Amino acid sequence: MLVLTRKLGESIAIDDHIKIVVVQIKGKQVRLGIQAPKETKIHREEVYSAIQDSNKEAVKTAPAISQVSKALKG
Repeated sequence: MLVLTRKLGESIAIDDHIKIVVVQIKGKQVRLGIQAPKETKIHREEVYSAIQDSNKEAVKTAPAISQVSKALKG
């Protein structure tokens, strides 16, 4: 893990297309602004984890849906 120190208004560049800017510091919270291409998916960690869990559940039910679909066609 790379750990960087930034002050208010300073930024971090990732590749040529992503820029993270420290927008506000308030107590123990830091507000970040992220500039990235529209096709780049950006989520808070807890949202990303929920999406991953949902995707795993969907994969588990996919075989059952496929079997029902075949039974209805046959």
